Amino acid sequence: MTTSGTTAVSVDVGGVDLAADLGVPHDPAGVVVFAHGSGSSRHSPRNRAVAGSLRRDGFATLLLDLLTEREEREDRAGGRLRFDIGLLAERVAASVEWVSRAPATRGLPIGLFGASTGAAAALVAAAGTHLVRAVVSRGGRPDLAGRALARVQAPTLLVVGGRDAEVLELNRAAARRLPALWHVEVVEGATHLFEEPGALEEVARLAGAWFRDFL
Repeated sequence: MTTSGTTAVSVDVGGVDLAADLGVPHDPAGVVVFAHGSGSSRHSPRNRAVAGSLRRDGFATLLLDLLTEREEREDRAGGRLRFDIGLLAERVAASVEWVSRAPATRGLPIGLFGASTGAAAALVAAAGTHLVRAVVSRGGRPDLAGRALARVQAPTLLVVGGRDAEVLELNRAAARRLPALWHVEVVEGATHLFEEPGALEEVARLAGAWFRDFL
């Protein structure tokens, strides 16, 4: 099934099938795998908006659910899995392997875009593979990546809202632990979800520029 320029696919991660949407523009320059945040999914309107912008910039995108439907039901009841960074990172890493082999994206440079806790999962995944060439975090919690931060070699952009003070400080502290090239970009006037007029568009612009530079 094709929707809004994307095709529904299933990503096998260690015997678990995860629902995903793959979008591939003509002659893509790279592919960006999205790792959504806590309590969200591949249907996140914010991530879908950024993914659409990246496709217009010439990048393929993969938005996937990091939990199965059954796990989502369990998580809604207890909220445990959304903070299981190890599990989420394993699935992001498996998705990176998947796009590296999929016929439509094989051989393309790979980037990761993570939001909230998904940013930590993206950084842990990037720390464990040479396939990831760049990482962008939107309102992320890179601090939850822990010791893996010291192994991240991919250039990393951390985008934080100027009114998201606590998360901004956590990002700045985590960034100083990264051995790779990094930059913290503050979107002035934006809160954690970047719901203010023009804020999400600025995130998309910054992400597109970062991936153009490093993919």
